[in-house]
Amino acid sequence: MKKPLWQPTKKLKENSLLRDFCRFINLKSTNNFKEIWQWSIDNPNEFWSKFWDYSKIIGDKGSEVIKKDKVFNKTKFFSDSKLNYTENILRKKSDEVAINFLSERGFEENITWNDLFEKVCKFSSYLKKLNLQKGDRVAAYVPNKIESIICFLACAKNGIIWSSCSPDFGVQGVVDRFKQIEPKVFITCDYYYYNGKKINILNKVEEILKQIPSIKQVISYNYYKKDKENLKNFINFEETLMSDLDEDFERFEFNHPIYILFSSGTTGKPKCITHGTGNVLIEHNKEFMLHCDIRDNEKLFYYTTTGWMMWNWLVGGLATGSSIFLFDGAPVYPKIDILLEYCQNRKINLFGVSAKYIDHLKNEKYNSKNLNLSSVKIITSTGSPLAEESFKYVYDNIKKDVHLASIAGGTDLVGCLVLGNLFSNVYKGEIQGQSLGINVDVFTDDGKSILDGDKGELVVKQPFPSMPVKFWGDSDGQKYHKAYFTKFKNIWHHGDFIEKTNNNGFIMCGRSDATLNPGGVRIGTSEIYQQVEDIDFITEALVVGQDFNDDVRIVLFVTTKNNQEIDQEKIKLIKSKIRKNCSPKHVPAIIIKVPEIPRTKSGKIVELAVRQIINGEKINNKEAIANPEALKFFENLSQLKL
Repeated sequence: MKKPLWQPTKKLKENSLLRDFCRFINLKSTNNFKEIWQWSIDNPNEFWSKFWDYSKIIGDKGSEVIKKDKVFNKTKFFSDSKLNYTENILRKKSDEVAINFLSERGFEENITWNDLFEKVCKFSSYLKKLNLQKGDRVAAYVPNKIESIICFLACAKNGIIWSSCSPDFGVQGVVDRFKQIEPKVFITCDYYYYNGKKINILNKVEEILKQIPSIKQVISYNYYKKDKENLKNFINFEETLMSDLDEDFERFEFNHPIYILFSSGTTGKPKCITHGTGNVLIEHNKEFMLHCDIRDNEKLFYYTTTGWMMWNWLVGGLATGSSIFLFDGAPVYPKIDILLEYCQNRKINLFGVSAKYIDHLKNEKYNSKNLNLSSVKIITSTGSPLAEESFKYVYDNIKKDVHLASIAGGTDLVGCLVLGNLFSNVYKGEIQGQSLGINVDVFTDDGKSILDGDKGELVVKQPFPSMPVKFWGDSDGQKYHKAYFTKFKNIWHHGDFIEKTNNNGFIMCGRSDATLNPGGVRIGTSEIYQQVEDIDFITEALVVGQDFNDDVRIVLFVTTKNNQEIDQEKIKLIKSKIRKNCSPKHVPAIIIKVPEIPRTKSGKIVELAVRQIINGEKINNKEAIANPEALKFFENLSQLKL
């Protein structure tokens, strides 16, 4: 039996919002999270209805909680309800800070709740002057700044559909995404900073406009008020705020589209995943309140860009009455602990990062002993599985008394299927439990539930509110169906290979389409990463399967500290560790040192693209990759021809 790294105290449980919600629904006192989750999936009507009330959603709930359909994704939640997302986000009226922003250049900006309300209402008034209607699209190519959030909230207020890309996307990446949704208005910024470099955005905008004819207006803002670039002949965002104050909050149906997010697009054109207004509001409220124990007046910080779903998630945190904190720039510039120092200085309560960020701190042997992180009560990690040793690293080197929650879900639901809670222990390498109200299970390939300790496919067995409303441009629903429902009939197949533990926890083993099959045995890539990235001289790894002699052989690529060479002794050590801690089947046939690991814009390593290259297949969309030049190395490798 594993020893827990962290256990919630009795006092923590008793004072938690999860316990408070249990009292609210008259559920008998229990410390067993799985029992509460089981009740929530056995009584979905009552759970979602009561949670609407508990989280004090502003709007008309209507009379029908779940309108069932025999087709999974045609089941509707709160089908006759009406609400306005922005009205719920801006419920707080105060001169306290709602949003704080810090640039890697060191300058900070704040906006109060009252000022945020005023600016959102004025920008929403301006959008009406442009004759933008409910259902029209606005596309934003913007850094992670307060202005970007004002623009989004104004769009949501008017029923306009928002979509954003971070400014590190190249022209083609932006066009591949936004051209599909035909936006009428384009919002951008003059420049941004990353890793000490000032990078111009407006230079790329002219080329984007040539390729997206639907755009009729461009609105731009300055990144730094004291260092303004010329906004060319575009509309200045500051001038739009001279508009009248429009305090009318029209209420829309629960499923009315609020924003379009994009799949990574590493295997083709990005899918336009369209999410609903009430769907994301109720799901984010649930995750913040019941799973992260976030309440009024707390402080939330997630390191993200506007092109990652965690940006949308963080903005949703405002509905709890918490203030949110934005950092724009490289996560370890100008120094390795800039984000942790921000947590200290601003007394952050929830600190969210990617697993790769934690891995980086671990590889650099960073220790936070010189910082005061007493305010941080929860650290959330996502983007890729958090390795066992990285769990231990956080407790040994960042903070001993913290709720470390590895969370997993994705762009498909702008939220989580498995995540943390305050009733369960934290065990090394494990996600604590299921998302309340979502019937999560793990299936064998033939559609049967697996036993604890086995691995299989992550599925959802009943409809849930935060399913996408649709894929934009998918009029017959075929792309939607293909994405989630081809493997199991009328069961949501999420595409993750996952292990169920006897602690009611979950261990992510990698994406299903990246799993390895040497000799017909299914192996999750994260099992190998956990062993390899714990080796002192290795900084990062990427593992794929190569088609070879009518089978699949495992090929491991690694980057090394100080660019050390990988000699036979090091190769022997790597193989020995994998054999000992995994199995002989996990041992790579070939190990190759690479200069750089290719990754998506949100930091995920791109196993599929590398697998395609070494198997002689064509890559359709290099624009989705943050460092596409890194792919060149993998072409025609002599070691893979033997």
